[in-house]
Amino acid sequence: MLSDEKVMTFLATVDAGRARRFYEDVLGLSVVSDDGFALAVTVDGGGTMLRIQKVESFRPHPFTALGWQVADVGGTVTELGARGVRFERFEGLEQDDAGIWTAPSGTRVAWFKDPDGNVLSVSQG
Repeated sequence: MLSDEKVMTFLATVDAGRARRFYEDVLGLSVVSDDGFALAVTVDGGGTMLRIQKVESFRPHPFTALGWQVADVGGTVTELGARGVRFERFEGLEQDDAGIWTAPSGTRVAWFKDPDGNVLSVSQG
């Protein structure tokens, strides 16, 4: 039933201005609307929307909430690092100097947080 419909994803923020600056200026995404309830952000060329809900309080999940598949995870990590993104390190995962972990499947993943503590990732493979 929903297999042909567009997917929309959701995150939360307690500071919409700070979130907007991060998603626009650091990640390079386009905010297409900003109302009293949420920021609507275009995530990809296919029209996937991210709604960043404006909330009074929020406790982020300890696991990945949103991720991107990229062509070059090392290059993406380098570029995001130059924009001020700090990559997370996780106990028990062997991550390289850039913070990239190679999964048993060969997929390479790096994690970072948005200003509200939502865990985001970039991966290749």
